[in-house]
Parts: sequence; structure tokens; C-alpha cells
Amino acid sequence: MKKIAVFPGSFDPITRGHENIIKRALPLFDQIIIAIGENQDKKSFFPLEKRIGFLNHVFKNEPGIVIAKYSGLTVEFCKKVDAGYILRGLRTSADFEFERSIGQVNKKLLPNIETVFFLTTPEFTAITSSVVRDIIRHGGDPSQFVPDGLIFS
Repeated sequence: MKKIAVFPGSFDPITRGHENIIKRALPLFDQIIIAIGENQDKKSFFPLEKRIGFLNHVFKNEPGIVIAKYSGLTVEFCKKVDAGYILRGLRTSADFEFERSIGQVNKKLLPNIETVFFLTTPEFTAITSSVVRDIIRHGGDPSQFVPDGLIFS
């Protein structure tokens, strides 16, 4: 049976922290599905197609990566794609508390799902998509915080 992990998020935009976690997780799984959640109640900074384009660019040479979009519960998407794992990154203890609660609820909803936590490496701890968006919004250069080759025009 293939070991498939889903890494859900908005990726608005993808950061070097996201990229680092995905690349470090690749050896553990046969496939990682980077799943962009569509949330009608949340206003995105970048349109969905642009975020998909960013992800396709960053992981174009990674055959074990699939980019997908979904709406609804993450565990329902996991069932649909036969994923046994949800991959999550942790930057702080607050992230752990939040993600632990979600992981426990997901386990109740889908008992065969396992949530796998990766600690962010220290150099990426302060990087968030919110910070990157703020830099872009105010005309700054976000290049040190995002994967190489992304263009925000």
C-alpha cells in the first residue's frame, strides 16, 4: 500500500518554511499531496490558480509531489485520495496546541488517519504567509522568505 500524505493549507503564498517541511518529509512517503483548501469565507491575497502555479513551479522536479485543491473537511479529502497521513508543520508551542486539537478531531472522524508533525527548522520559525503578504502589500522584497523563482507581479 502506498504511503500517501496530505499537506493541507492555503499557501497564500508558499514560504521557505513550507518548502523545507515538504522536502524533509518526502523520504518518508511515496507521495505528498499539497492540498490547497478552498474556503469561501476567507479572502485570499493570491488567486487560487496563482497559488497552484507557485507550487507547481517550486516542485516541478519532484515526482513524489502532487498539487491539488479541495473544499470541505480535510479528512474527507484524505479518504478520497487514499491518504493515510496528514502532514503539518509546527513553528511554536501555540501551533502545537492548535494542531493537536485538530489532529485529535481528525482521528475521531477518520480513525485510520495519522497526523505527522514536523518541527520547523530554526531559520524558518519566524516566517509566515501573513508576514510575506504584508511585505508584498507594502512594496518590500519577500525573496528571502519564499522559494526561489517566485514572481509576485
